[in-house]
Amino acid sequence: MRTKLKITEGIFPMPVLMIATYNEDGSVNVMNAAWGTMQERNTVALNLTESHKTVKNIKARKAFTVSIADAAHVVEADYFGVESGNKVADKFARSGLTASKAETVDAPVINEFPLCLECEFIEYQDNEYGCGVIGKVVNVTADESIMVDGKPDMSLVNAIAFDPYTHGYYKVSERVGDAFKDGLKLK
Repeated sequence: MRTKLKITEGIFPMPVLMIATYNEDGSVNVMNAAWGTMQERNTVALNLTESHKTVKNIKARKAFTVSIADAAHVVEADYFGVESGNKVADKFARSGLTASKAETVDAPVINEFPLCLECEFIEYQDNEYGCGVIGKVVNVTADESIMVDGKPDMSLVNAIAFDPYTHGYYKVSERVGDAFKDGLKLK
């Protein structure tokens, strides 16, 4: 038997993405976005409304970065979701985190988050089912601490995921299989 649940954003896990931009004055702005995904191999889709300070910054600067939030910085990641850059001008400074300029786009890289996608703004979609910001990934950087044999080891990232049912964060760190290989056992 199955239990009927209320309709909600019920896909788990939802990513915990840190979207970083520069404000008009050059200061850093970061928001927490669970509504984001890869649309294609080099295209990011973020379901963000135009009321977000981040979206205004993205449109103005034509760039943003997407970092994968990690368990070591869950407090800061959550803060970026509960505080608005429209209300608190020094939101990033209050977090205690640090940033560097991205290599290829006019946006900051949050140094403490180990994996970062640098994105060029493509367009903003606003319709009945619109998904907001669309960006082209032009560079990906990873902290050396998560690199093994020239590739990021996702178990070292300690990424966190959002649970929309209980509003919890969960660590995503254990590899349980091999994509495009394990299923071959059933062929």
